Amino acid sequence: MAAVGMAGSLCPPALRRRRGGLVLELKVYFDYKSPFTYLAMEPAFALPQRFDVQLRFLPFALRIKGPGERSIYSEWKARYSYLDARRWANRRGGFRIRGPRKIYDSSPALIGGLFAEREHFFERYSLEVFGRFFDHRLEIDAPEQVAELIGELGHDPAAYREFLAGDGAVQLDACLAQAHSDHVFGVPLFIVNGEPFWGHDRIPLLEERLGELGLARKER
Repeated sequence: MAAVGMAGSLCPPALRRRRGGLVLELKVYFDYKSPFTYLAMEPAFALPQRFDVQLRFLPFALRIKGPGERSIYSEWKARYSYLDARRWANRRGGFRIRGPRKIYDSSPALIGGLFAEREHFFERYSLEVFGRFFDHRLEIDAPEQVAELIGELGHDPAAYREFLAGDGAVQLDACLAQAHSDHVFGVPLFIVNGEPFWGHDRIPLLEERLGELGLARKER
C-alpha cells in the first residue's frame, strides 16, 4: 500500500526521514464529486512506488452552482467536462463515469475519508467511494450510505457516525482552511515544495519535477 497521510493541522511541505533516506511530502487535494480526481487517484497512489514522496491527502469541498445559477456557457462546459472525463476513462479500460443526479455536498464522504485515514483504509475506501458514486450506487451526501460502505469494508459504522458528529467536522474545517492558505481553487491539485499541479493530466509534469528534485527511486 502507498504511503499516505492526512492531517488537520496546518504545516508546510517538509522532508521527512524514512528508512534512512529523505522523503518529500506531496499534498493531494481531492473531492469525491470530481470526475478528474477519480481519474487521478490510482496514479497518485502509485507515486510512492517510484518516488521518495509521502502522500498527504487533504479534502476540499468544491462549490458547484446548480442549474439556473450558472450561465449557459458554464452548462456547456460542465457537459463537456464529463465527456472528456469519459474519454480518459476509456483509455484506461472504460470504467464508468456517469453525470451527477444533483448538486452534492460531499462533506459526509469527505469526513469518511478522514475517518478512513485514521483507521488505515483510506485507499480502499476512496476507490470504492469514487467507483460507486460515479456509477450511481452511492450518495456521498448521505451519512447512512457512507456508514454502510464503511461497514462493508470491515470497519465500524458507529465509530464513523461518532466521528462525523464530532472531530470529523472540525478536521474537515481545518483542511479547508489549509486549502485556502494553499490557494486551492479546484481538484485534483498536487502541491510539492509549494508548486501546484492542477489536474490529472498534469501528473506527467509532476513526475518530471519529482525527478528533477532527485526523488526518483532507483530500480532494483
